[in-house]
Amino acid sequence: MNKFYVIANSQKDMDFAMADKISEYIIAKGGTCVCQKRDIGKEGIKYNSADASLIPDGTECVIVLGGDGTLIQAARDLSSINVPVFGINIGTLGYLTEIDMEQAFPAIDRIMADEYNIDTRMILRGRVYRGDDKLYSDIALNDIVINRMGSLKIINFDIFVNGEYLITYPADGLIVSTPTGSTAYNLSAGGPIVRPQTDCIVMTPVCPHVLNKSSVIFGGEDVLEVRMTQSRSGVEERVVTFDGTDYINLISGDRIVISRSDTRASLIRIGKHNFLQILRNKLS
Repeated sequence: MNKFYVIANSQKDMDFAMADKISEYIIAKGGTCVCQKRDIGKEGIKYNSADASLIPDGTECVIVLGGDGTLIQAARDLSSINVPVFGINIGTLGYLTEIDMEQAFPAIDRIMADEYNIDTRMILRGRVYRGDDKLYSDIALNDIVINRMGSLKIINFDIFVNGEYLITYPADGLIVSTPTGSTAYNLSAGGPIVRPQTDCIVMTPVCPHVLNKSSVIFGGEDVLEVRMTQSRSGVEERVVTFDGTDYINLISGDRIVISRSDTRASLIRIGKHNFLQILRNKLS
């Protein structure tokens, strides 16, 4: 690989100095590199967003400077163009971004020498319906979460799998995660850890008011439908989020249909990475 594009979290690399260093290093090594820069004060532009339309044709690798959140956002934003992403951690959490800035230049040398692996990750597609109208559609690399807002009242939802009724939950919320997201909010809520390359969907209720508090793991081909039902209190303060962003308000009768996306995230890995070893390091 020798054609690169760099995306930096502008709250962590505020003057884009690290992005410029990466770009200058790649060019000095005989490659080409373009940095995405943005007007931080411009309304409507997120500090960690990526714009697929700005990436030059022929780009072989997108380097992301930030934490796991920045990498997840980039993977979502760029999923349609199928360019692999390489994360360099300059944030506070580095589970997906395994390389720190101190290791960046040796890692780039290996990528330019084609000494790397591509790790593909499953992505979820979620669609929100109100009656027959589709209100919203988005993807998630980690999870799609239904939660209450404001009031401490529980929320109720019916779960259907491939059109067949499964269970009704009164709970504080519901997490539907990918294997990648199984070590995020799902894990904090008591859900299982799943090897990232597994093709499955994990559903975990948040503080359910029932005796059965177990998570359920579905096949990657399954389609989940979450139907919002009226709570006893009549409270309608509920939202659905995609990877922790883009809050969509929900009311009784709304449906969220969740399935495996047609697109996948491609992450560049340097050397051999043992899932269990990385997990031990991050959880210890």
